[in-house]
Amino acid sequence: MLAEVAKTPSTHAIFVDAGYVHAAAGLLVTGTEDRRSFDLDAEGLIEAFIDKARTIFADSRLLRVYWYDGARRRIHTPEQQAIAELPDVKVRLGNLNANNQQKGVDSLIRTDLESLARHRAISDAALVGGDEDLVSAVEAAQGYGARVHLWGIEAAEGRNQAEALLWEVDSQRTFELDFCRPYVTRRPVTTYENEGEPPPSREEVRFVGAQIAATWLAERGRDRLAELLPGAPYLPGPVDQDLLVEAERLLSRSLRGHASLRRALRDGFWQHLKTQY
Repeated sequence: MLAEVAKTPSTHAIFVDAGYVHAAAGLLVTGTEDRRSFDLDAEGLIEAFIDKARTIFADSRLLRVYWYDGARRRIHTPEQQAIAELPDVKVRLGNLNANNQQKGVDSLIRTDLESLARHRAISDAALVGGDEDLVSAVEAAQGYGARVHLWGIEAAEGRNQAEALLWEVDSQRTFELDFCRPYVTRRPVTTYENEGEPPPSREEVRFVGAQIAATWLAERGRDRLAELLPGAPYLPGPVDQDLLVEAERLLSRSLRGHASLRRALRDGFWQHLKTQY
């Protein structure tokens, strides 16, 4: 009598580079990659990815969705915490540098992909991303017998996925504008100008700059301050832009077109930081 061989059911997992999704979907739907300019319905999009995987991997069960993002000091933002609380979703956090660029996300993806493939926990991996640094993660998973399927978002122009990555994967799929549109919403433009009201004084703006500096230092720490100080009195572009946006929010007034007030804002910012060093 022949022994009956038990068949292990196929299992798949979805690996989502949130930075890629925000940039690609934001640019496609709203024309900008700036996260502050639009809202992403991550819960809805994750559910759409799960549904798509259920169709593609019809005889397979979902292990879970891995959502990779960046955060200051790897501390969850309220949005990331809400995503982490979703069923069948695991949030992995890399770091964010001073320019709001993700660091360490690719290595997290590789670690998870390789580990799951090595332990035969998955037979298929749907990878939503586009960075060439993910090639090593794909190769590692394939080396243990897993199939890796690259999912991408339609590029507004050109390509938003590395050719080397496209060459290595087992299959490719692109989600077009109609798929992405329901999950991306442009935020309304806030107008801070109140007709007839005078602009804030230089002292008021300088004080707000110091307030923002205190918050900035508490969030980023003295090591980041030490990196910033050699550039004084200039600020890196992303830091300067964040300073302006936050100041306008606190003042409920626009500082666009007021060069002297923007200088006062920077003066207040630097004055506080230098007193703390």
